[in-house]
Amino acid sequence: MTLFKYKRLILILATASILLIFPLIAMTLSNEVNWSSFDFLLAGILLFGTGLSIELVLRKFRQAHQRAVILLSILTVLVLLWLELAVGIFGSPISGS
Repeated sequence: MTLFKYKRLILILATASILLIFPLIAMTLSNEVNWSSFDFLLAGILLFGTGLSIELVLRKFRQAHQRAVILLSILTVLVLLWLELAVGIFGSPISGS
């Protein structure tokens, strides 16, 4: 009974974990993917933080319009942070360039 209560949360955390496995597999198959432990840590913080934020919004907000706006904002921040860390589209100090 309690497992069904947390089914969505388990799905979100499993999805984040699976997404982190892809670069690990790519590193073993190709020399073009070269992630450090810090890269995995940062990606994990971003993915798990986003997933937990989404779960919190889905639990706390009931109106579809509020949910949509907040979820879109969360996903926009994730994409912009990921792009900045990956290629430095804004040229900020966190981009590493």
